[in-house]
Amino acid sequence: MTRNSDFAGETVVATGAGSGIGQATAIAFGEAGANVVVADIDQDGGRETASTITDETAGDGTFVEVDVTDDADVEKMVETATSEYGGLDVAFNNAGLPGTFDSVDEISEEDWQAIIDVNLSGVWRSMRKEIPVMLDHGGGAIVNTASILGKVGEARTPAYTAAKHGVVGLTKVAALERATEDIRVNAVCPGYIETQMLDDAGVTTDEELRAETEALHPMKRLGTADEIAEAVLWLASDDASFATGETLAIDGGYLSR
Repeated sequence: MTRNSDFAGETVVATGAGSGIGQATAIAFGEAGANVVVADIDQDGGRETASTITDETAGDGTFVEVDVTDDADVEKMVETATSEYGGLDVAFNNAGLPGTFDSVDEISEEDWQAIIDVNLSGVWRSMRKEIPVMLDHGGGAIVNTASILGKVGEARTPAYTAAKHGVVGLTKVAALERATEDIRVNAVCPGYIETQMLDDAGVTTDEELRAETEALHPMKRLGTADEIAEAVLWLASDDASFATGETLAIDGGYLSR
């Protein structure tokens, strides 16, 4: 993608940026001129993203190994933004785990806690460290990754659905709390997106399962990571200056059925 330098000189942190939506969005911010702190537990993927930003875009990338269940790691991520680039303008809190296919009464406590800890508490830990830095530097924009399953339920996804509903609620609360302090907080709610996560679940490799999943979307296809990146950059930009507390679905019509 070719971009104008809408984020030239700005500093972005992006979690889960070693693959999928996080990687596409981090690179898109780089193409828009941003300095990007690439945060991921996946060292190889994270370094690849940071190198791509530095070598192939108008921006600069720095990789930090971050486990969003570890408060010290999250603090290190934010401190890197300030020490390397002088502040923090945008945060994309995207790190997540896929759900397990179990009913409410079947899911193990271990699986429940792991999914909630990454997908919901990880977003909270990140915002808890990001917001004070943004306040010290005059404001900023936060975009969280929720899901269509943050707005509706789906059988046999109890922890994932609960976590993403939590992200939607947390986004709205933070938006209300900081609405007069020049910090906007929004979320994207992707439909089924063609990423490694879906590959690992067999959705994109099993023809029958892929067809069933595509049929859930009125547009009859899966989304792409770049399509989500476009929405994230808009929500983080000055073009969305009157948008806060929004949970924007990019879902090929899934929620309109």
